[in-house]
Amino acid sequence: MLLEKYGFTFKKSLGQNFLIDSNILRAQVEAAALDKTTGVIEVGPGIGALTEQLAIRAGRVVAFEIDQRLIPILEESLRPYDNVHIIHQDVLKADLEQVVKTYLRGLDKLKVVANLPYYVTTPILLHFIESGLRFEHIVVMVQKEVADRLTATAGSKDYGSLTVFVQYYTEPELIKVVPKTVFVPRPQVDSALVKLSLRKEPPVQVVDEDLFFKTVRACFAQRRKTLLNNLLHQLVGKERKRELVQVLHELDIDPSRRGETLTIAEFARLANGLQNLVG
Repeated sequence: MLLEKYGFTFKKSLGQNFLIDSNILRAQVEAAALDKTTGVIEVGPGIGALTEQLAIRAGRVVAFEIDQRLIPILEESLRPYDNVHIIHQDVLKADLEQVVKTYLRGLDKLKVVANLPYYVTTPILLHFIESGLRFEHIVVMVQKEVADRLTATAGSKDYGSLTVFVQYYTEPELIKVVPKTVFVPRPQVDSALVKLSLRKEPPVQVVDEDLFFKTVRACFAQRRKTLLNNLLHQLVGKERKRELVQVLHELDIDPSRRGETLTIAEFARLANGLQNLVG
């Protein structure tokens, strides 16, 4: 086995859990709907099991691997494929636009397919979504707990600011729950395959996106507190309580509600209504 040949040992600090079930790999690749006009970005290729399947189906593949010890292993396992480029870099520090221009130029579609390191799942997802690149799909393996948050609905315990952010830009879909038994070494929690399809435009209209997301974060700052309390302490200022109460009533939003009960449409209405009060 390649890992034994190179004397590789897993680093817990890098969240290394390699998928060993070919059926799961197949499901992930099928969900991504790849063809030779597609460019793919992968993160954390490990020893290249998923990378190989991507290389077979996609036009070109760029894989980011942060662990120098895996580079020679990947070079050996992926030697038959001339459409794969391995970048030894932290994807969070990468200029994704430049990477696409350099390695994936001329392809019609752009997608992310990856088994994300669990300790940096959220920053990586945000990095891709905020890059401005028009990814058609992002198909990733994440902790089941994160998948629940990405796909949550208003009023549920998993619904939070991450939910609102991701659903503002994408339409998330749970593809498959994946047991911890199909990884080496075995993680402590189950995982899930999630597909995020980027929206052509957001599902709601907001006057100021920055204020919209500030409003969402403020409302979830302390989940057990009411909208009124969170907004006063996090965004508006306690001295403007009377004005805030008036705005909430005008918007037909009960000040005693909690952030987790608001739909994305209600958050948009709230943020738009706070323009004069916050700005």
